[in-house]
Amino acid sequence: MQIWVDADACPVVIKQILFKAAQRWQVKTTLVANQTLQVPASVYIASRQVPKGFDVADNYIVTHARADDLVITADIPLAAEVINNNVHVLSPHGERHTKDTISERLTMRDMMQELRDMGIETSKQKEFSMADRKTFANQLDKFLSANSKR
Repeated sequence: MQIWVDADACPVVIKQILFKAAQRWQVKTTLVANQTLQVPASVYIASRQVPKGFDVADNYIVTHARADDLVITADIPLAAEVINNNVHVLSPHGERHTKDTISERLTMRDMMQELRDMGIETSKQKEFSMADRKTFANQLDKFLSANSKR
């Protein structure tokens, strides 16, 4: 099992939680972004810089993530694509996406995009809170305790 992180938009505090978890659980964690990333020196932590471009990092993750891996992303289309490959998904806010829930999230995302395209103001993303950090850390720990083969 490996963790893949859609790192371009991932909050720094989530990356820090992931770095600690990678060490604690001894699980390979790879951050993928189209920019240079600073990661701690560790046999469990790596970064991959991909070329700039639409969905390049997403495509890298889709190509490399395997069944039972975990992807960390806020990108709903990416989540849907990897879920179809039996990959687990956790958002930076600690929300688990599954085959049972992802189609509703895709529909909501598409509807909100249509409203924005029509010029209708939609709600802005909520600020990342301490509760979000705690929820993410708890969900990650729960997932790793159930799925890690340390």
